[in-house]
Amino acid sequence: MQEGFSHSRRLTRTSTPGVYRRGSRYVVVYRDPQGRQRKHAARTLAEARELKATLTADVSRGEYRALSRVTFADYAADWIASYQGRTSRGIRPETLADYRADLERVALPFFGRVQLTAIEPRDIKRLAADLASRGLAPSSVRNTLAPMRALLATAFEEGLIRSNPAAGVRLAQGVERNGGLPQAMALTEDELRALLDAVPVQWRLFFELLAHTGLRIGEAVALTWADVDFGTRRVSVRRRLYRGRLDAPKSRYGIRAVPLSHGLAQALWRRRGTSSDEAPLFASRSGTCLDPSNLAARVLKPAAKQAGVPWVGFHTFRHTCATMLFRNGLNAKQVQMWLGHHSPAFTLATYVHLLPDDLPDPSFLDLLTGGAAGVRSRADESAIA
Repeated sequence: MQEGFSHSRRLTRTSTPGVYRRGSRYVVVYRDPQGRQRKHAARTLAEARELKATLTADVSRGEYRALSRVTFADYAADWIASYQGRTSRGIRPETLADYRADLERVALPFFGRVQLTAIEPRDIKRLAADLASRGLAPSSVRNTLAPMRALLATAFEEGLIRSNPAAGVRLAQGVERNGGLPQAMALTEDELRALLDAVPVQWRLFFELLAHTGLRIGEAVALTWADVDFGTRRVSVRRRLYRGRLDAPKSRYGIRAVPLSHGLAQALWRRRGTSSDEAPLFASRSGTCLDPSNLAARVLKPAAKQAGVPWVGFHTFRHTCATMLFRNGLNAKQVQMWLGHHSPAFTLATYVHLLPDDLPDPSFLDLLTGGAAGVRSRADESAIA
């Protein structure tokens, strides 16, 4: 990142007019359209030459804009107070609150009083690497950096920075464990059985529900018996528990009716007994919605450790459900609707995790092509017979 100028060192001319050396850095000197002399720092001589050429061309074309000296911290305070989202749908108050928390917890301590114009793509990558070193998964890193990227996009649109340093920055798509093997996102069928066997018997049905339906944990704990239609074997998702209160689903696509298997529907029917329509399917001791954090600490994590899959979280069941559905013949559109996503492409790219053994035997290709491979294949089969 660029730093403030140090007036204790003299400027030394370089071979490029208007570009000077000061210590280990460089300074570009030019005049704005009003004739005022201005200076900008650069890391290298090549960067200084490029900046000089850009500024000179902008002034001559009448496209010059003075770069803002506002700091990241000052702009962040104004931005979070006025941000309305980047789409016509606006931004949910809960999302805005998350943005504020992530900025205050991560971005502000990292960038501090650095000027917006001094932030470069390498700084975004350095912050991402710092978050990853703390143990955050790639998806968590991307979510944590989302408000900072939106902030910089707004600053670019408002002309405060010449370019958006976060635009085009590619963040890691996966993390490694066990000597380079990709981090698992979905359970195999054997791992799922082992985990369900390790769950205390009174909680097994709840985790079977997660595996069958792929519901988000907030959606699952918000279900009441009025949401279950035993006649059609469907469970309606119409709300979620978010930040300790009931709220609408994450998006309009989250409002959906998810099919129930015959066995799961029967188990739920037996569980209901005389419970009222308003009662939660799975309630706390006080009769209210379950606390996901408490449930994870008391039930899920101990069972996952016992089953040999300590990395499992509630969202793992969602990934596992999508993978099992696709593996057993549902198409991308059907899995998308089942999970409540906005597009089949997103579901396939993010939630379906097939294994090498899931690929079909390619022998049928010999018959389709009818070439030498097919002739040899039939001849070999005859010889074996």
